[in-house]
Amino acid sequence: MPGIREEFIVFVLAVLSGAIVRLVYKCISSFREIVRHSLAAIGAEDFLFWMGSALYLFVQIYHTSDGSIRWYFILGVVLGAVLAAFLIRQAEKLHKKMYARSKKNSSKTIDKSGKKR
Repeated sequence: MPGIREEFIVFVLAVLSGAIVRLVYKCISSFREIVRHSLAAIGAEDFLFWMGSALYLFVQIYHTSDGSIRWYFILGVVLGAVLAAFLIRQAEKLHKKMYARSKKNSSKTIDKSGKKR
């Protein structure tokens, strides 16, 4: 039976695994926003993503806890995915603020160019 230190390391690795899976899916969804896909292509991408995610998580479970599924590994994967989703959302909000501020500043420079309102 693993000690608390080994369980904590496995938990941290599970959190990282969950975050990686979430970030990969965000990359796929961002690619879908750039390039339009048909429903069949979206279905195929999702199928390949979930098969790849299942294989990746299986390998992680096998390497970290010799193939035995532990509750803290599953909890760590879910926590990692939720944490990554939160960080992605915060980064998107920050990006929107920065874009709005830069757009506002660029419109001010145009107004100062000598044109009267």
